[in-house]
Amino acid sequence: MCGIAGYSLKPESSVDRTLLAQALLTGIAERGADAVGYAHRVPTGPIRVHKRRSGASALLSELAIPAEAVEVLLHVRDYTKGHPTIAANNHPVRHGAVVGVHNGIILNDEEIFERHGFDRNEPEMSVDTEAILAVVEAFGPAGKTLEQLCGSMATAWVDQRRPGAVYLARGVGRPLWIGESREGLVFASTVQGLEVSERFLGLRFKKRELDEGTLLTVEGGRVARRERFRPDRGFTERSLPAVRAPGERESCLRLLTALASLS
Repeated sequence: MCGIAGYSLKPESSVDRTLLAQALLTGIAERGADAVGYAHRVPTGPIRVHKRRSGASALLSELAIPAEAVEVLLHVRDYTKGHPTIAANNHPVRHGAVVGVHNGIILNDEEIFERHGFDRNEPEMSVDTEAILAVVEAFGPAGKTLEQLCGSMATAWVDQRRPGAVYLARGVGRPLWIGESREGLVFASTVQGLEVSERFLGLRFKKRELDEGTLLTVEGGRVARRERFRPDRGFTERSLPAVRAPGERESCLRLLTALASLS
């Protein structure tokens, strides 16, 4: 049970980019501690990825987002496939021009790679998440693209070829919440992730859970396109506890309180 979060801000937003990322990471910290990472992009620059094999609390004070960045992805990992000792398996995951995060299990990832003749971005990779990014890179951000995937999924990605856009998709089995305000749009695996951001940044979001089978294109802090798709509903998995890293949330909250007082 991993945790994903991130944001797309309006270019004119005055929100502290680093503090917002730290607050969102704190909000999902308890969902995994096998690895943690984040990615960001400035309007005219490449996608930068930072990750380490630890829980969120070990990265929180080192997290730094450029003031001009408007697109951020965050992830904490409780791994199922793709051992975290191989850095490329940890999130954010890169496949070609696409960088993304994922909570869930893709069952047909090996079949996807074989069917389309895709190569792994790095030979030692085995994480199932890469199948999402591979089909998106090859066939574009569309519902029909995501319908190729079997399993559970809440995911977000950015594409180097499509500056200014963040893509969010929810299949089945895993939650995804969004919060909208005049500053932009934030998302997280749980509503608590959004509430931590409200508390520490003085923001107020219009919050809602994304429906299953929904793909959003978010540009400049607002939903630019919404598409419905038919997710795989033939997959069932045993219920997993949402708290996978007891103590990480409390550790991050204490650290975030100290960091917020300095900002």
